[in-house]
Amino acid sequence: MATTPSRDTVLCISLAGRPGTFGVRFHNHLYQQLGLDYYYKAMTTQDLPAAVAGIRALGIRGCGVSMPFKEACMALVDEIDPSAAAIESVNTLVNTQGHLKAYNTDYMAVRQLLEKHQVDPGTAFALRGSGGMAKAVASALRDAGFEQGIIVARNEQAGRQLADVCGYRWQAELGDLAPPMLINVTPIGMAGGPEADQLAFAETAIAAAEWVFDVVALPAWTPLIERAQALGKPVITGLEVIALQALEQFVLYTGVRPSAEQVDAAIAYARA
Repeated sequence: MATTPSRDTVLCISLAGRPGTFGVRFHNHLYQQLGLDYYYKAMTTQDLPAAVAGIRALGIRGCGVSMPFKEACMALVDEIDPSAAAIESVNTLVNTQGHLKAYNTDYMAVRQLLEKHQVDPGTAFALRGSGGMAKAVASALRDAGFEQGIIVARNEQAGRQLADVCGYRWQAELGDLAPPMLINVTPIGMAGGPEADQLAFAETAIAAAEWVFDVVALPAWTPLIERAQALGKPVITGLEVIALQALEQFVLYTGVRPSAEQVDAAIAYARA
C-alpha cells in the first residue's frame, strides 16, 4: 500500500452485502510488506450492474465478490475462468484494460485445504447450504474425488439442483444421519447474524463425525468449530478458506506470490 496514495496507486475493492475487514487488512498489509503501490477497500452496493460497470470504467484492477453477488456477476463480465464457469459462481473479478475476467478462488482454496488436511476422498459427507459458496465447496469435493455426499438445504429447488450437478443426494434436513464429515456453508454461526450462537448441525451428528468443516470465517471459532474441537474432532475453519482464497486473489491482482512467512504475517494482522 502506498504510504500516500497517488494518482498512480492501483485500486482493488470488494463487494459484499455485509462488508468485512479481513480482506482489507490482509491485502493492504501485503501491499505494504512488498512495496506495492496498491490500495484495497471494502464496499457494498444496491446496484450491481452499475458497480461492475464502474470497475471497468474507472480502471479498478480487482474486485472480490461475496454474498449475495456471486451468481449475478456472471452475466456482467467479458470472460469466465473455468474455476467459475464449472460452478456458475464468481468471487473474483480481474480488470485488464477494461476486460473483466471472473474467477472463483473459493473453489481453489477448498481444493487446496482438502489436500492439505489429507481428507480421504472416500469420506462420506453432509454439506449444509445451496448458495454460491456451497456450489464452490460441493464442486471442489466432487472434483477431488468425493463421491458420497448429501446436500442439506431447505430450499428444495436450489438444493436439488446443486445435488444433481455434483452427483450427490439432496435432503431438506439431515435428520438422524451421522456422516463422517459435516460441512457448514450457511451463515449459521456468523458473528452479527441472527443465528450467531447456533450450531449448524445437531450435537449428536457432531459427536459422531470424524471431520468438521465450517466455511464461516467471522468468527474463526464458530459454535460448530468450538464444539467439534471440544470433542477432539479435526476441523477445517473458515479462516483457512478466507486466507487461501484471499491469497489467490492477491496473486491474480498483482502477479506476485508472497512467501509463506509474509502470508502468515498478513493473516495475523488481518485477525488482530
